[in-house]
Amino acid sequence: MQKRDPIKVGILYSWTGVTSQIESSQRLGTLLAIEEINGAGGINGREIVPVMYDPQSSPPKYRELAERLVSIDGVKVIFGCYMSSTRKAVIPVVEKRNCLLFYATLYEGFEYSNNLIYTGAAPNQNSVQLAEFMTSTFGPRVYLVGSDYIYPYESNRIMTDLVMQHEGGEILGKSYVPLNAGEKDFARIVEDIRVKQPDFIFSTVVGNATKHFYRAYAEAGLDPGKLPIGSLTTCEVEVAQMGADIANGHYTSSPYFQSIDSAVNRACVEKFQRRFNGEAMPNACWEAAYFQVHLFADAMRQAETDDLDALMPRLLGAEFQAPQGLVRIEPSNHHTMLYPRIGRANLQGQFTIVRESQRPVVPDPYLVSHSLGDWTVALSTLEAE
Repeated sequence: MQKRDPIKVGILYSWTGVTSQIESSQRLGTLLAIEEINGAGGINGREIVPVMYDPQSSPPKYRELAERLVSIDGVKVIFGCYMSSTRKAVIPVVEKRNCLLFYATLYEGFEYSNNLIYTGAAPNQNSVQLAEFMTSTFGPRVYLVGSDYIYPYESNRIMTDLVMQHEGGEILGKSYVPLNAGEKDFARIVEDIRVKQPDFIFSTVVGNATKHFYRAYAEAGLDPGKLPIGSLTTCEVEVAQMGADIANGHYTSSPYFQSIDSAVNRACVEKFQRRFNGEAMPNACWEAAYFQVHLFADAMRQAETDDLDALMPRLLGAEFQAPQGLVRIEPSNHHTMLYPRIGRANLQGQFTIVRESQRPVVPDPYLVSHSLGDWTVALSTLEAE
């Protein structure tokens, strides 16, 4: 007799804490996908039931709640984590219990686990493209600013390696701020930037601190037309927090922007906005959180179980028509083939896409190759809007 019990899945995205805004978008993207799947008959007639907790942007809390999900709630699959420090807190739990974590955030690479599927961008799907674009457009003299945790340190190391490949490449400064940094924490940094006059700023500031950095930049009178911020972590959520006028003219490298002009993306964004009525802003982490649930559901339909040993062979090589394009899990490293893009923030609070790849770029989390062979040029120029 075929099993018809509900399928419980864990959701660990914060709705309080310093990264709650971006994590809330991931949580709602996850719930949208679950509702779509359940509305279409579930997984072989079985309903997906989310078990959600608030980890409060805290790595120890993430570990504690992941343990609760698998040992008390009986969950075998978890969708969650935003910061790398929280992912690393959960990895020992899922590995010990032989469960599965889906991770929907861009990250620093140089990691592999049999118990993880990575659906956010690896460094060769965003860092390489940002380095190439910013150095060729503005110059190779860079100032690095990041939040004080794992991802910014590793991303700055990668960006340094990439920038130094260019003639004249130079790191003029490097500063880190607390995760709960306010505008005053950036005053000294912005003054140092003004004095040293780099060609661009590379930001890996995350969470609520992002708006304070960009506001300090604007109040200092710096000009994004001449000395822009290029980021991997500033998306539509942070733009909404700081204001479109503050973000205007700065750049982000990402596989997804809400402004992608495709029928699939428009339909997904419209459905999300109808369902959640402005509760969160669609962004790259939202999109990855959304499509990874569909990848899981498609694999479980084939496996007919959420046991890892049966599920993983169906996940590896799995494809889904996501809002960014057709994505695919690369079997060799559990990361996802994605479409790199460069966006410039505009006065509508969105990103004007100035470059994008026409084909998915195979994830290379260990940066074995820095090839830009899949990177195609210019949808639009850098003229003022």
